[in-house]
Amino acid sequence: MTSPPLPPSDYYQAGVYTPDESAGFLMRRVLSSILQQADAELAVHDLTYVQWLPLYKLMLSSDTTSASLARDLCSDPGAITRALDRLEAKGMLRRERSTTDRRVVHLVLTDAGRAIAAQVPQALASVLNAHLSGFSHDECRLLIGMLRRMLHNGEALRAAQAPNAPPANG
Repeated sequence: MTSPPLPPSDYYQAGVYTPDESAGFLMRRVLSSILQQADAELAVHDLTYVQWLPLYKLMLSSDTTSASLARDLCSDPGAITRALDRLEAKGMLRRERSTTDRRVVHLVLTDAGRAIAAQVPQALASVLNAHLSGFSHDECRLLIGMLRRMLHNGEALRAAQAPNAPPANG
């Protein structure tokens, strides 16, 4: 059971709103910086964000299809298909048709794909730790908690706007 949405904050005011004080704008810039640095670290494996993210997700989920991967990554199915095509061409994954439902194609990492996907957590940890330089452990936990709360609020907004839609993640 989900709790009713809380009333919106009144922190931002239209007349004095500036991007350099916008949580959304700053989060987007931080994410862009993180992804650029992660791409730089994973370039030695000839991977970009568009490729290493699905590769890593496939390592975490054993029974995955292109459609479920696109949903999980909140990505366009066409973009996911293109990324998977590149990963397949590099020998990092293969597509296997289901033996019980010929319409379903499962995505399976190859040994090479698993080996490279296993490198992703170290690269991400290094990049995130560099971005959190000067933060205490408690501040990191607080930041993560606040971001989760913002995400929860966004999910509640979407659920309220689409009352017949199934709840997110559950």
